[in-house]
Amino acid sequence: MARKDKHVSATPATEWLRARGIAFTEHVYDYVEHGGTAESARQLGVDEHAVIKTLVMQDDKAEPLIVLMHGDASVSTKNLARAIGVKSVEPCKPEVAQRHSGYQIGGTSPFGTRKALRVFVEAGVLELPRILINGGRRGYLVGIAPQVLSGPLGAQAVRCAL
Repeated sequence: MARKDKHVSATPATEWLRARGIAFTEHVYDYVEHGGTAESARQLGVDEHAVIKTLVMQDDKAEPLIVLMHGDASVSTKNLARAIGVKSVEPCKPEVAQRHSGYQIGGTSPFGTRKALRVFVEAGVLELPRILINGGRRGYLVGIAPQVLSGPLGAQAVRCAL
């Protein structure tokens, strides 16, 4: 069950949001290994489509990138590669993803990453009224306006959902 009374200390993601004056709400839930967005959506009583997953991938030159996708959808790596003009895209191994982002798997946020990464967002995400996205820690989501992704974060909209 979602924990509403738990205080969450600052993360690089929340520091990034606060530094830019971006309003967000905090949503804490009990992290379940391999539970994914389905588990967080269930605990928080929200539509999984509005829970956005942060996926660290790499292109054919091993250049890292982030893809933001609806929780209830998958990424077509073929369509993503075509959309961003590379030969191929594949998920990073967990240890590589952690090294690039600075976040633990299951707690990866697109905000405040260890190094600047190219960010792509499924275009449909930007059409939602509000989204929940990882706040930089397992069991912790932040609620924001999706325009934060295309505005301050600089995510490029693509069509790559399956």
